[in-house]
Amino acid sequence: MTTTAATDQAWLDEAVRLAAANVATGGGPFGAVIVRGDELIATGVNRVVPTLDPTAHAEVVAIREACQRIGDFRLTGCVLLSSCEPCPLCLAASLWARLDRVVFAADRHNAADAGFDDRAFYDLFEQPKQTWPIPVLHVKTAEHDTPFSAWLSRTDRVEY
Repeated sequence: MTTTAATDQAWLDEAVRLAAANVATGGGPFGAVIVRGDELIATGVNRVVPTLDPTAHAEVVAIREACQRIGDFRLTGCVLLSSCEPCPLCLAASLWARLDRVVFAADRHNAADAGFDDRAFYDLFEQPKQTWPIPVLHVKTAEHDTPFSAWLSRTDRVEY
């Protein structure tokens, strides 16, 4: 895959344009594009409020669209370019999607200055779980590993 700083800049400009246009229509200030080579595969804007979906971040929306468009849950060979540094949710989705690269314009500090808590989540993950504002508990059950055993016994499973 050939990429250049100029190509990245052009796609970042598009992600920023999408973000600003989304604000103008009442959405959040985030936009993302997914490209493969010089081809635009998908776009996404923040849809959290209009869809009442806390996972409808621009990057996740773009990842979902790209996967549907190419017919695979793996986006190997693709690049995500975002108007802002992906939050932990979006970064994890990017890793699960097996994107080749993630490139962003504004960072978590810019987002925090605008009232978004991305930086707070990054900071939270560095703290012990017992100090988090929501309890995250590990409770084993007698059959806690049954789903994994069932998964491993399937010869037709699709690895991801």
